Amino acid sequence: MMLALIDYGAGNLRSVENALRAARAPDVTVTADPDTVRRADRIVLPGVGAFGACMSALSSLDGMIDALNERVVDMGAPFLGICVGMQLMANAGEEMGIYPGLGWIEGTVRHLPDTPGLKVPHMGWNDVVPAQEHPLPPHPLIAPGEAYFLHSYAFDVADPSELVATTDHGGPVTAAIGRDNMLGVQFHPEKSQAYGLALLGRFLEWKP
Repeated sequence: MMLALIDYGAGNLRSVENALRAARAPDVTVTADPDTVRRADRIVLPGVGAFGACMSALSSLDGMIDALNERVVDMGAPFLGICVGMQLMANAGEEMGIYPGLGWIEGTVRHLPDTPGLKVPHMGWNDVVPAQEHPLPPHPLIAPGEAYFLHSYAFDVADPSELVATTDHGGPVTAAIGRDNMLGVQFHPEKSQAYGLALLGRFLEWKP
């Protein structure tokens, strides 16, 4: 099983790669090559930074978005988006302007609301609360637990059926989204210790 970890200059690649290997991924290929993505059995898209800059960097890889659409949307390869990699699944992001996303999950990435007594960015450990069943028997792919968050923008999901989990920061905030073979998490599994490794391990076994 070959897992493609997308290198577009906007992700914490080494930490994510190390976490995937710790979760017993048999073959992690860090790649910026669309043809490699087309051959991948599973795909992980990390992301750190501003929505628009990350989307621009991904778009600058000639043929990469086409390859992702072919392999993930058309052919159903299991996909995991992490942090901004998850946000890029949206129709658009509103960070420092309005920028189009991949459009895989209906919704818009918007700034967290200003709430008295709460800081933005939302940073640190917080609960992940499943919003619906997202099964990987015998364990759910998204289970209750604590994960590490670092973000100022959150995914406003248009379709409640595609909201997989929430966290709390002055009210419910999207922690995970998904549909069919696609899953995105706002938190960082690679920084979430046992909870994050368990999630990555389940993703490696997931057969949507």
